[in-house]
Amino acid sequence: RVMDVSVFLARLGLRESLRETKLKAAYHDACHLSNAQNVRKQPRDLLKAIPGLQLLEISDAHLCCGSAGSYNMDQPDIASSLGEQKAKNIIATGAEAVVTGNIGCMTQVNLHLKKLGSPIQVKHTMQVIRDAMLPS
Repeated sequence: RVMDVSVFLARLGLRESLRETKLKAAYHDACHLSNAQNVRKQPRDLLKAIPGLQLLEISDAHLCCGSAGSYNMDQPDIASSLGEQKAKNIIATGAEAVVTGNIGCMTQVNLHLKKLGSPIQVKHTMQVIRDAMLPS
């Protein structure tokens, strides 16, 4: 059976010690994970296990970032509008980084954060967990 890596790790449990990570991070739910696979809690639980990481919620978190597979190519104007709104909502959290489990979302969100001049980093959930496992 195939499952998202965050579900796998949440079931298995993180066995490595995690170093303290001073990071204010917002979590963006990828549509395919949250809507199609009902994966919302597991990535957040993994991130909350990292000492020092402050997890922030994005307003209107349920809204798509506009990537949605080929949507940003099929409907570029609507996708751009969604991406800009998502980026504004992320900026409003005061986060230093936004974390998500989907490369399409990472690309779309990063594009619109940069267009708005934001220094917010975009990271995959597994990057943040890996970084917390590495020696300082």
